[in-house]
Amino acid sequence: MADGIAAIGECMIELSGQTGHTWRMGYAGDTFNTLWTIRALSPSHHVDYVTAFGNDPFSQEQIAFFREHDIGVASSPVVPGARPGLYAIRLEGAERSFTYWRSDAAARQLASNPIALAKSLEERTLIYFSGITLAILDTAGRRTLLQAIAAARAHGCHVAFDPNYRPRLWPDTATARAAIDEGLKVADLALPTFADEQDLYGDASPEATLERLERAGVAESVVKNGEREVVISHYENIFAVPATRVEAPIDTTGAGDAFNGAYLSARLLGQSPKDAARRAHRVAAAVVQVRGALAPFEILRLAFEL
Repeated sequence: MADGIAAIGECMIELSGQTGHTWRMGYAGDTFNTLWTIRALSPSHHVDYVTAFGNDPFSQEQIAFFREHDIGVASSPVVPGARPGLYAIRLEGAERSFTYWRSDAAARQLASNPIALAKSLEERTLIYFSGITLAILDTAGRRTLLQAIAAARAHGCHVAFDPNYRPRLWPDTATARAAIDEGLKVADLALPTFADEQDLYGDASPEATLERLERAGVAESVVKNGEREVVISHYENIFAVPATRVEAPIDTTGAGDAFNGAYLSARLLGQSPKDAARRAHRVAAAVVQVRGALAPFEILRLAFEL
């Protein structure tokens, strides 16, 4: 579809701690969290999550969950014998820590069928992916994915990329830098987090991150910085937008992903980068006041329209 939006990556089974030894099961993953927000805020667009699935009951339940919320799966392959990755969240106050079981997840094979992948990305208005998307693939898979994204971009698709550096997913920093640099080459819009960029590239400030991204040829960059203001570069115009303060956050899981989804949704509606960031801050503030990575659509919409 010409108005279609595709996010690419891994949606895992999420276990979030409740009272005592009780756990709540859901679904989440960085690019899926962002697409969830886009689904809530851009109801006129068709959206697909591009990944790979197993043929197990958990994968079937995951696909059913997507369909229940009007999220398609395009031509994502089904890999016999594979299954979704799993992670558990533990909270200390509002801050979270994660434990992962994902080494043999089906999503690691999302680029295993280049023809299906290319078909999944055809005729898109927007494609969104992340450094985690790149990290879960082997070298050949990353090459296949980036070629498919570049081909879609050459046909007029807008591409957004969050570098989202997670050291545990990479063999070393040199490999991570090289892959993320390749990701930036096919991106029109970058949505990094300053702490990640500082860890990976040694950037001294969010403004230094903007300068590096400009040199890399990215036309629009939004550098998130936790509770601090975001700094934005849009065709070399630089400005800052203060964050929305939350006095008593409950769970910070997924806040940055929701910011990305709200920012992209606002830009799809024709909002300026500054207005898009204001809306995105409000949505992120709403997300940290609920448990888990996925806030209900109604909460996201209310925050976006305030």
